Amino acid sequence: MTVGTGTRVRGSRGLCLAVWGLSRAVLLLCVFKVFTVPGPDVTSDVSVIYRGWYEVLRAGSFPLDDVTWQYPPAAALAVLSPDLLPFLEYASAFFVLVLLCDALVFGLLLHAGGRPGMREAGTWLWVVGVPLLGPTVYARYDLMVTAVAVAALLAGVRHPRVLGALAAFGTLLKVWPVLLLVGTARGGETRRAWSSAAVTAAVLALAAAVALPGAFAFLTFQRDRGLEIESLGALVFHVARQFGWEGRVELRYGSMEFAGPHVALVSTLALALSVLAFGWLLVWRLRARFAVHTPADAAFTAVLLFTVTSRVISPQYLVWPLGLAAVCLVFRGGRMGRPAGLVLVATAVTLLEFPLGFAHVVASDAEGVALMTVRNGLLVAAALDAGRRLWRDTVPRVRREPATGISRDARADTPASAP
Repeated sequence: MTVGTGTRVRGSRGLCLAVWGLSRAVLLLCVFKVFTVPGPDVTSDVSVIYRGWYEVLRAGSFPLDDVTWQYPPAAALAVLSPDLLPFLEYASAFFVLVLLCDALVFGLLLHAGGRPGMREAGTWLWVVGVPLLGPTVYARYDLMVTAVAVAALLAGVRHPRVLGALAAFGTLLKVWPVLLLVGTARGGETRRAWSSAAVTAAVLALAAAVALPGAFAFLTFQRDRGLEIESLGALVFHVARQFGWEGRVELRYGSMEFAGPHVALVSTLALALSVLAFGWLLVWRLRARFAVHTPADAAFTAVLLFTVTSRVISPQYLVWPLGLAAVCLVFRGGRMGRPAGLVLVATAVTLLEFPLGFAHVVASDAEGVALMTVRNGLLVAAALDAGRRLWRDTVPRVRREPATGISRDARADTPASAP
């Protein structure tokens, strides 16, 4: 590296650190209510709901009688984590811990981006994208889960067993990190990662079941959830309300959901789309060839597919694909630049939708319908584009030689597995 190049790199990293510090200071000022963001109070989930769960967990049980507890057993660690900072009030400690997780992701991406064959684009995506969600991103524990996922994918480049263990831990925090395992190269890498994940998950699940009663009560509460008004399927009813649909919006299971004619049908169709997405991922995996960036690209694509087909797309969910997109952009060979950009724009629109315009979304007025159409449309476009790019980058194209009719692999130079 020349002196000039080294100076530019240090200058870029210094600017990146300055932007991260300034933007995160603004987020902290928002959650500490020095600045007030219009709309619902996004911090009440921590100060009221999380704090209530905290008291129940400290008393020796999972929240068995609270239908808003819809999380796997390791989520208790996130709820109890403010005990690590006993000199701070509960909510304040939680916000500081989320900030530290944010800093961890930033540091991991910055370090990875400085390696040979890597780049800093992923770090910049994280620095810019997180504050676009507004204070909500610091007032939920999803960023903590995303930190585990980012660490898993970056560690998995050299250590598949670490990827598996962290993916299992993330799965017991909030389920979706199980999708990190979809892109591991077939053969030894998959055996090491998946066996590590299975052992880690079994040990943690057993420990949770022994430690506190009700570790898996969340499964019933998740099963009974309806169609949340910010989901893709909910657009049907946002539009239908303009034409006299007789349903209504209700606060159920901790979120605003549609209730009324045909809601169950649309919920079932959403689940069917999730099954189709799983089927496509299975076909892709059976045909794919794997490169070093494939696990990140596949995880990003899978999370997008299952997010857009979910019955719930809460605002904080956007931090999941944002973190995975940042990992994708760290690899120079990755192909997820455009889907990552679409997720970034969708993140900005999400802030306009919640908390700023949430009253319009609940009312299904013109502004609310427009916001949900744009946000969810961007996510659908990102998911479809990511799937197309993943397939074209990893699945060999087969062509026939004109003279012989013999099938030839048009992608013979694609690496078969991660180095």
